Amino acid sequence: MATIEKSIDVEVPVSVAYDQWTQFEEFPEFMEGIVDVKQLDDKHVRWTAEVGGERHQWKAEIVEQKPDRVIAWRSLEGVPSKGRVEFEPIDKGTRVTVEMEYEPEGVKETLGALLGMDGGQVEDDLERFRDLVESRRHASGAWRGSIESGRVVEDDTRWP
Repeated sequence: MATIEKSIDVEVPVSVAYDQWTQFEEFPEFMEGIVDVKQLDDKHVRWTAEVGGERHQWKAEIVEQKPDRVIAWRSLEGVPSKGRVEFEPIDKGTRVTVEMEYEPEGVKETLGALLGMDGGQVEDDLERFRDLVESRRHASGAWRGSIESGRVVEDDTRWP
């Protein structure tokens, strides 16, 4: 299993960074290779990505979500993966930390993971997220509900 951990500091309040991250359908704006993200319900998301000229699609489940603190997920199909994004207040805004674990498929992905190319991709995606959220200065929408152990325990639906 390959592991990636990357952080970036963004000069917006935690609530703005967190709220923007809950807008999964906008991920193609800053995540390279992501073609489409569809929010199916409060805790399920369908991803479509293009990697090495091949299109992949999978469904993921949000297993933990605490407003302004954390969003954690796991894949339900496709390449086994899981991860979390943490939001930490700092002096000039927010530190966003992404941790991911996944099982590389095939020679290209295994080699890319070994050479750290995937970590570089996450770093680039985080830089584009920072540019997006800092240029807007506010989130395009928000979902402030909570998910614990894969169950929606509080649903404060504020979809755009």
